[in-house]
Amino acid sequence: MSTLAAHISGCVSQMSSATVSLFASIILASFGAAALAYSLTHPGVVASIARKGLAEAGLSLPAKLPAVKEQILDEQPEQADRPGTVSIAAGDYGHFETHAEIDGRSVDVMIDTGASLVALTYDDAANLGIFVRPSDFTHVAQTANGAARVAPITISRISIGDITVHNVPAVVSERGKSERTLLGMSFLDRLSRVEMRGGTLVLQE
Repeated sequence: MSTLAAHISGCVSQMSSATVSLFASIILASFGAAALAYSLTHPGVVASIARKGLAEAGLSLPAKLPAVKEQILDEQPEQADRPGTVSIAAGDYGHFETHAEIDGRSVDVMIDTGASLVALTYDDAANLGIFVRPSDFTHVAQTANGAARVAPITISRISIGDITVHNVPAVVSERGKSERTLLGMSFLDRLSRVEMRGGTLVLQE
């Protein structure tokens, strides 16, 4: 009988110990949650307590913590796809090629910062309805195929994406003297920004 009583007493003792541990865990968790909530809603009080404790230990806390959020926002790259801005990725051999609308018709062009003017191939000009006579070739320009005669013209409108430029000085090359239409500085100079970013060319109206 005494053995049974001792066994029951031991079980009760164990249950009481486990119950106490459970209650202690709950109390600690509740205290931690309350402390976290208080620190979030009263950051100034928490910082003051921290500074006092550090001062007693001979340390100090910065008067103002760095604006981490602002730094992260400042480090984000500027977006290049906003209205009036076009990004062109480099293609083969590092050339920047894209589609342009010249007087409302689509033309494959290559961006060329080394070209003074927009230079249309003879065939592209004809497809756009621009016809020049032999007597119109009054100037000479250097092309990839050597010197070539060119005919000065003015293009009413050139658009790339959201960018549009009006009344652009240009030339038409002799037939067979140029392989592609070049979008030169007479167009690019009319933009507010022409910027190279690695393998991307950013144009902004």
